[in-house]
Amino acid sequence: MSVYINRLSAFFPNAPVSNEDIETVLGQVDNLPSRARRIVLKNNGIKKRYYALDRDTQALTHTNAQLAAEAVRGLTHDNGFSLADIQCLCCGTTSPDLLFPGHGLMVLGELGLPPVEAVTTAGICISGMTAFKYAYMNVAMGMSDNAVSVGSELSASFMRSKFFKPSANKDKDPERRPSLAFDTDFLRWMLSDGAGAALLASSPNASGISLKVDWIDYLSYAGELDTCMYGGGIKGEDGRVSGWRVVENITPADEKCLMAVKQDIRHLEKNIVSTMQRALKASMDKHGFQAADVDWFLPHYSSAYFRSKFYDGMAAIGCEIPYDRWFTNLPETGNTGSASIYIILEELFRSGRLTPGQRLLCFIPESGRFSHCFMQLTVV
Repeated sequence: MSVYINRLSAFFPNAPVSNEDIETVLGQVDNLPSRARRIVLKNNGIKKRYYALDRDTQALTHTNAQLAAEAVRGLTHDNGFSLADIQCLCCGTTSPDLLFPGHGLMVLGELGLPPVEAVTTAGICISGMTAFKYAYMNVAMGMSDNAVSVGSELSASFMRSKFFKPSANKDKDPERRPSLAFDTDFLRWMLSDGAGAALLASSPNASGISLKVDWIDYLSYAGELDTCMYGGGIKGEDGRVSGWRVVENITPADEKCLMAVKQDIRHLEKNIVSTMQRALKASMDKHGFQAADVDWFLPHYSSAYFRSKFYDGMAAIGCEIPYDRWFTNLPETGNTGSASIYIILEELFRSGRLTPGQRLLCFIPESGRFSHCFMQLTVV
């Protein structure tokens, strides 16, 4: 059975935050300015982003479930579809509000829906696509006439200064003692908050455009590669990660950043493009498409730093898509993880630039343990 994206919604909390105001909103760790901030912001190309934080107190203005719920409500802003019509709700996120119950159930509670199937998918950026794929399969197999999938992130919660314990080292010279290790500090200037949602149905819109889902491919290389991006644990010299449960392995020096998000930069640089090439080549071989078949390429990359690297990597395997066919809104909306592909799609969907017959190739990488998702859509 064919499946169509009929509506898309994006939600951002509060007013946008400029590069100059980030450290004012998030606060300084140990009351010291970040040494990583300037170089990271120069490389990532992000000009503004959104935080679910009160600018004066750093108090959260939304829960993750509330962000997701607002994106779902956005699907109902025009006539013809209501929350009560939802037959399946699929929610993906990097950081749910609770360890349990599942994030999808918390979103369901925020929406106050009648009894309905609700699903939670875990991961990082890919979690938004595994939620989408579950929704797609539910409709494709005839288990429901429609399904809503959501990706949402509340990254600011673990990037604000009050999240980090004060350092035992009282040396206040940032040139002699950076307050945070780079693998933790640089992510404070990379991630932001937001949510996106999609309504999938078994028939296209009666008027206007829809996006037919042609195929979705997802491959993970976690069986071959060590952990790269993680939270709630400590990575040892041998590459193994000790999670928060193994408290006996957590030293007092590590406690300050135990729950913080970290990324092994060297591991990322070495493996992100090569694994992308393998996943893309597998999709090309499986579906027989070429670069010339793609009218719009929608990449979710975390930083403009990787833009040319992905371009060169794709060209090297015979899939060179000119930049004038790339569509991203990273500079204006920031890196919202699992929500990013929804937010990119939503802006292009309402831009007036899509015409029937055009093909969209979506690319969603995840550095957690190197996973990649490619999806092809056709405008109808």
